[in-house]
Amino acid sequence: MFDTLSDRLAATFKNLRGKGRLSEADIDATAREIRVALLEADVALPVVRAFIKQVKERALGAEVSQALNPAQQVIKIVNEELVGVLGGETRRLRFAKNPPTVIMLAGLQGAGKTTLAGKLGRWLQKQGHTPLLVAADLQRPNAVNQLSVVAERAGVAVFAPEPGNGVGDPIEVAKDSVTHAKEKQHDVVIVDTAGRLGIDEELMQQAADIRDAVSPDEVLFVVDAMIGQDAVSTAEAFRDGVGFDGVVLSKLDGDARGGAALSVAHVTGKQIMFASNGEKLDDFDAFHPDRMASRILGMGDMLTLIEKAEETFSQQEAEKMAAKLAKGPKEFTLDDFLAQMEQVRKMGSISKLLGMMPGMGQMKEQINDLDERDVDRTAAIIKSMTPGERAEPTLINGSRRARIARGSGVDVSAVKNLIERFFEARKMMSKMAQGGGMPGMPGAPGGAAKKKAKQQKKAKGKRQSGNPMKRKQQEQAESDRKSGEQGSAFGIPGPGQGPGGFELPKEFKDMLPPK
Repeated sequence: MFDTLSDRLAATFKNLRGKGRLSEADIDATAREIRVALLEADVALPVVRAFIKQVKERALGAEVSQALNPAQQVIKIVNEELVGVLGGETRRLRFAKNPPTVIMLAGLQGAGKTTLAGKLGRWLQKQGHTPLLVAADLQRPNAVNQLSVVAERAGVAVFAPEPGNGVGDPIEVAKDSVTHAKEKQHDVVIVDTAGRLGIDEELMQQAADIRDAVSPDEVLFVVDAMIGQDAVSTAEAFRDGVGFDGVVLSKLDGDARGGAALSVAHVTGKQIMFASNGEKLDDFDAFHPDRMASRILGMGDMLTLIEKAEETFSQQEAEKMAAKLAKGPKEFTLDDFLAQMEQVRKMGSISKLLGMMPGMGQMKEQINDLDERDVDRTAAIIKSMTPGERAEPTLINGSRRARIARGSGVDVSAVKNLIERFFEARKMMSKMAQGGGMPGMPGAPGGAAKKKAKQQKKAKGKRQSGNPMKRKQQEQAESDRKSGEQGSAFGIPGPGQGPGGFELPKEFKDMLPPK
């Protein structure tokens, strides 16, 4: 959703790089570009004015003028101010001291409240809670049925005593749901309320009556991230008419500009608590302002990526695989390759995962062109092999490749390419498991370090001169040679290496489509 904003900001900061000192004119020009980028992203005008004012004041101060790298300092200021606009610190749910905790969802019709109720229920269930979804939207056609279906898919309980479609009292349903939750020992109650196509007195009154009937611990305003400036005006109307404690962004994966949704926290003074960024029930998570700011500025979101990996991969399985690889590359089979690939797939969309990696903004088009079905095709090819072929891929000759291709519905070349990629991946993973580092990474073991070790071994046999002056010259030459070979910390090339820096290994590049 924020690709356009990210691209504009990246282009703005690019103009600052390489400048040892920033003049007032440079800062004015940068502020102007940032203002245009925010307005084009549909960020509310009062938010843009306040944001630019803060950035300019700080950029013209001592923290930039006295900085060793002024350009990086400006980016740091923009990042910190962006975090502030998005709400500052992460806001957690408040749970009642005596269960059940009651969460009421409010918002316009079409904002995605019903689906979001299922996502929130599933998310809470993963946290160890026993949520109950309540069908209090008795006006929209089939709303009760939709919530029941969503609850079943999410694997959570639903309370739907009325058929809906205009039949039943939503206030009584909401009130009875709390009693039902206590009887059935549900510790969280999520009340799905009715919406309207626009703000009206009847909507506000019904929402206020439900709020008064159940005394919710949290009232969450659900806003469609794609509706533009209406998001801000609707949020203000709900804040004044009903009141809410936090904001939930839905449809964050859309292609609209989305800046208005990010203005809600600043305008209403209520923080964004959750974000929904896909159609699947698992495409939902807590909203972290610092991580979202980092994504918008193209710095990636490694913390979320690590959290997803920790949810999917168990420590025991990881240690088992590492021990297997340490024994030798032949211990890693196509069955293991398939298992690893399916584990990564459980983490979510491959495109979204790659998008969280720092620096991947430059490969945005290639990432967007990724075909997620390639993983399914790869799985089909492996599953078309016999157990013996999976354990020892060298057995797969021409006739076997043809049989596997027919069984998986692909070309023979696809089978051949998969086997070649598997051998390369196995070699790389084995080196990493044995402490060899990632191939091709300067300054890391397995890259320049191996070359260094070979040269040291070669130089070991050289005899030193008995002349003190000559010996000193030899030692100085050897010292210069070493400093030219070795890379510095974090894989940054040393003086004797090229300016290439970090580069994705060939095995990962093969996953991306050509430019």
